[in-house]
Amino acid sequence: MQRFRGPGRKPNVIAVRTAPRDRRRAIVSFGGIALPAAIGRSGTSAFKREGDGATPIAAMPLLYGFVRGERVRLSPTALPIKRIRKDMLWCDLPYHPSYNRLVKAPFRPSHEEMMRADGLYDICLVLDWNITSRRRHRGSAIFFHLIKPGYQPTAGCIAVSFRDMQRLIRFMRKGTVVQVIG
Repeated sequence: MQRFRGPGRKPNVIAVRTAPRDRRRAIVSFGGIALPAAIGRSGTSAFKREGDGATPIAAMPLLYGFVRGERVRLSPTALPIKRIRKDMLWCDLPYHPSYNRLVKAPFRPSHEEMMRADGLYDICLVLDWNITSRRRHRGSAIFFHLIKPGYQPTAGCIAVSFRDMQRLIRFMRKGTVVQVIG
């Protein structure tokens, strides 16, 4: 059995490489193991733009996460985790002052609901893409979340199975880098 690098060792880097035969799939590598994943419907891009469906080629530190506590039990983690509430939304309107930020319902501008019926955000980790230094149209919220059945592509996020997320999250902490390699 291969072991993950423990949370006390630095740097922790999770590598995400495009799969050989399908640019909408990826291999997530961490601590000597490789896990299947889905990425953006447009593959990867070094020039990420809002709505392009691409996963940015970048090194993105983990900031914090969300969990649907009433639906899943999360493995222990050093990553700061917030419980999702019904009023939690994510603003994706580039011209709004709250662009690429968590906002509270009711909120009329374009947004995404964090409490999704399909379970994709039952565990949802926030990567530092266009958050600490925001620029309009660079793309909102690149999340590391749960997969759709059949490893369907995402809108630009990285998605893994529930089982694989539970394996990875034990070794994640704020600052763990998710490195997407084109």
